[in-house]
Amino acid sequence: MIENKTVAPKRKPIDYGKIYRDLLKYKRLYYIVLSVAFVLSALIMLSIPNYYTCSVKLSPELSNRSASTSSLASLASSFGVKLGNGMGSSSEALFPTLYPDLMASVDFKADLFKILVRPENSEQEYTYYDYKKDFEKKPWWSNVIKDVLGMFKSDEPETSTINPRKLTEKQNEMAAAIGKDITCSVDKKTMVISLSVKDTDPVVCMTMADSTMALLQRYITDYRTSKARVDLEYNKKILSEAKANYEKASRAYAAFADANLHTFQERILQRKSELETEMILQRSVYQQVVAQYQQAEMKLQEDTPAFAVIQASTIPVKKTGPKRSVYCIFFILMAFFGTSLFALNRERDLKMLFGM
Repeated sequence: MIENKTVAPKRKPIDYGKIYRDLLKYKRLYYIVLSVAFVLSALIMLSIPNYYTCSVKLSPELSNRSASTSSLASLASSFGVKLGNGMGSSSEALFPTLYPDLMASVDFKADLFKILVRPENSEQEYTYYDYKKDFEKKPWWSNVIKDVLGMFKSDEPETSTINPRKLTEKQNEMAAAIGKDITCSVDKKTMVISLSVKDTDPVVCMTMADSTMALLQRYITDYRTSKARVDLEYNKKILSEAKANYEKASRAYAAFADANLHTFQERILQRKSELETEMILQRSVYQQVVAQYQQAEMKLQEDTPAFAVIQASTIPVKKTGPKRSVYCIFFILMAFFGTSLFALNRERDLKMLFGM
């Protein structure tokens, strides 16, 4: 029995000489397209202002339990084992890995709005919100796009009040922009917090790096010490009441004793003894409350976290971007490949190259 075998047609070899000659026919088109691509890309990239980046690094103090859990988790992760949810059995609810989520909250960004900044070569201070909205350097087309989009939007009254629970549309836009320019990352092994701020003004960049670090420290401190501060306020109130009761009992005893200095009646002596006992009791209570108040103060100091600044902020000297030469080369290469595909398609060389 003879089997019929279909023989695949042999693919013609690629004639690179013909492709080169065909491309040379469009030499003038290459000159025009590449020149236009260079000019347009240069104009676009020159319209984008320089931006700078300032970074700070700090290490928060962890509780002993948190620190030991973190060390065990780091050791386990080096062997490919994950312990729990990354926080172990720590009682520290606001773990450093949650700090980026904290900075992404509306409340945190609303506090960033209020920070005062002074741009380079400027004698006036602005809130960060006003600076981002009106004074930050932007490409020329951003204002054109804003004006065009503004034609289709209803006029929104300007307000200087910032309500984190109800941001205006403009405030939402600013919050989104700030979220892109101010970022936070945490090394899960060392728990080192890295804050990075990007801005078109180097002085504003450094100011916001410092202010964001201080604000984050304040948020963390407020959280870590919230219960201790409540306990301290309660003990302060109790201390005030205990002091008032002791002073009242002391005055009552002193007044009664002075009024009955030469009286030896049993009834008077008994009353004097009762007042003295009350005074001693109130003094004992007052001393105990003073001790409790001092313990609450010590607890507040103990819960207040310390932060070690590993990398302080400095005014950036060199720009971070944009990388104009890289983008220009990219646009020119795209124009070159696009022109080549057009030429090869016109000369029907794509079928030879790709079997189309």
